[in-house]
Amino acid sequence: MKTRRAGRRGGRRARGRDSPGRQPMGSEGRGARLASPQAWELSGGEEGKHPDWRTPGAAESSGEQRRSIAAPLLMASPKIASLSWGQMKVQGSTSTYKDCKVWPGGSRAWDWRETGTEHSPGVQPADVKEVAEKGVQTLVIGRGMSEALKVPPSTVEYLEKQGIDVRVLQTEQAVKEYNALVAQGVRVGGVFHSTC
Repeated sequence: MKTRRAGRRGGRRARGRDSPGRQPMGSEGRGARLASPQAWELSGGEEGKHPDWRTPGAAESSGEQRRSIAAPLLMASPKIASLSWGQMKVQGSTSTYKDCKVWPGGSRAWDWRETGTEHSPGVQPADVKEVAEKGVQTLVIGRGMSEALKVPPSTVEYLEKQGIDVRVLQTEQAVKEYNALVAQGVRVGGVFHSTC
């Protein structure tokens, strides 16, 4: 009498519609590479076995649960690599900025013409809105090397109403504070003026 293992037919693994090993069919077609460990696991691949899977400390405890696919993927805030009069460089960017906005996972030039910003009345809620919407816990505002850029109470109140901690400093001090928060793993963003 021959015994059959459940899930096997004629020596081949059965792959029905809801079978864990079946790749999803979509516009990418059969055999398409799944872009992320999360997609791999959602398609039935074994957790932690995706070719691109990276888990720090995995060797320490094989029983320890790896990151959950339901948890949001949080990007770290980039460090400000250098600051001098009229020039800022942000880690991960090839651009040199005069004034810049930074947030977890990115940065860009801060163009004052977009919102009509001037030294006075200064940084408006519209200037910080983009960074605030990136899910930051703290937002650092650099007022310039000589602190010529004003920050009205309405801007600070706008951020505080969203539960964001606000730090307003001279730009060199603001960059030090920002980088210290990045090193602590805080989801920090900033807007920095690098001249007067």
